[in-house]
Amino acid sequence: MIHPHALVDPSARIAEDVHIGAFSVIGPEVEIGSGTWVGPHVVINGPARIGSDNRIYQFSSLGEVPQDLKYRGEHSSLEIGDRNIIREYCTMSRGTAGGGSVTRIGCDNLFMAYVHIAHDCHVGNHTIFANCASLAGHVTVDDYAVLGGFTGMHQFCRLGAHAMTAIGTVSFKDVPPFILASGNTAKPHGINLTGLKRRGFSVEAISALRKAYRLTYRSGLRLEEAIEQLQQMRECREVAAFADFIGTTERGIIR
Repeated sequence: MIHPHALVDPSARIAEDVHIGAFSVIGPEVEIGSGTWVGPHVVINGPARIGSDNRIYQFSSLGEVPQDLKYRGEHSSLEIGDRNIIREYCTMSRGTAGGGSVTRIGCDNLFMAYVHIAHDCHVGNHTIFANCASLAGHVTVDDYAVLGGFTGMHQFCRLGAHAMTAIGTVSFKDVPPFILASGNTAKPHGINLTGLKRRGFSVEAISALRKAYRLTYRSGLRLEEAIEQLQQMRECREVAAFADFIGTTERGIIR
């Protein structure tokens, strides 16, 4: 199922049912799993491992060398899981020695057009990146996070699970799980209520997260004091996850 006008390196490992469109280029040390569809004019350079049942649309560039001046040609890779949708003009770079040498993408993610994932980023599962959302190097995005169009995450930042950013959000610090963020620079705007309801969170969990948010952002407490009070609410696993996130942040959280 490889178009005659596609170029596939003989060393690439391609499952038998993979579709590769016209004028796509698959380089050496690339592995593509069963059921994956690669459209026309896609470039995939290795080392890169792409799982099963992904859909990769035209003009995407995956596994290219990092846009990092410290990169010196060391061995690094891009790993992409299963059932991801990667739309037009997306770019995903390989890792660097300074960041573990791997850029890793999970499963069941949607990357809309012009999304950029830089070197050494780790993206979880079930995330949504709207058009032109971009991650600088070494960024972590946890499961079920949603990035609005033109969101920018500064290097070494983290976006927590079930968090959501509005269009044009720029964050230089970590965004805790379960909350809404917007602005340049990013500010918190309550919990991600609609998203939590859609994903079946209980009324009790949502109520506890609201209380946790008020303690952190509306009580006037210092962050250390808020964390201390949050420890008393750890019977709610969502609040425990929230407390653990803000208690272990290295860059600090948006405030």
